[in-house]
Amino acid sequence: MKIKILSLLLLFFTSSSYSQVDKKSENILKGLSNKYKSFKSIKADFSIIVENAKDKSKETQKGVLLLKGQKYKLQIVGQEIISDGKTRWTFLKDANEIQIDNLKVDESAITPTNIFTIYEKGWLSKFISEQKEKNVMCQTVELIPSETKSKNVFKVRLTINKSQKTIVAAKIFDKNGTIQTILVDKFLPDGASNDSNFIFNKDNYPGSEIVDLR
Repeated sequence: MKIKILSLLLLFFTSSSYSQVDKKSENILKGLSNKYKSFKSIKADFSIIVENAKDKSKETQKGVLLLKGQKYKLQIVGQEIISDGKTRWTFLKDANEIQIDNLKVDESAITPTNIFTIYEKGWLSKFISEQKEKNVMCQTVELIPSETKSKNVFKVRLTINKSQKTIVAAKIFDKNGTIQTILVDKFLPDGASNDSNFIFNKDNYPGSEIVDLR
């Protein structure tokens, strides 16, 4: 999420074990996509667990995402990001600095506005399993990118609530050995309807320095 939104979902290369059209996973993802598109807005509380295989480190952060169309507000430890769909304001708490830049459209990148639907383009999918987690029936779908050049992530596993058709968790495997797990702690459909959530107000950040990168 500026955490590259974590550099969230993926990219690597196609394997013969993945079907170009895996009907079961395709139907699961289609149901997931239709469900999210039915919401006018979204509020999600989440946890991010970052594990580094090289130094055996493990870090957990919590955050909140508000999403409405192309507008979003992302709060995570040390930073807050607001976008009205055209401009992005990033507040860095440690530096007491606000960076302003134009929002760039890159369909291959993970952003708050496509985090729940990124799998719709450029991925091959495979159904992995169906299992109970915390007394909830879930389905696991694995994704790999259909293109691999200049991509850092080679695999993502989505855990999906079977009945509600919502994402429970996403596990992202990076080529450098890092594994990022995003857990959806609380999900509120239509929980960010107020447009004032996506209006940047400098008065909320007293004494901060503005760096305009546009």
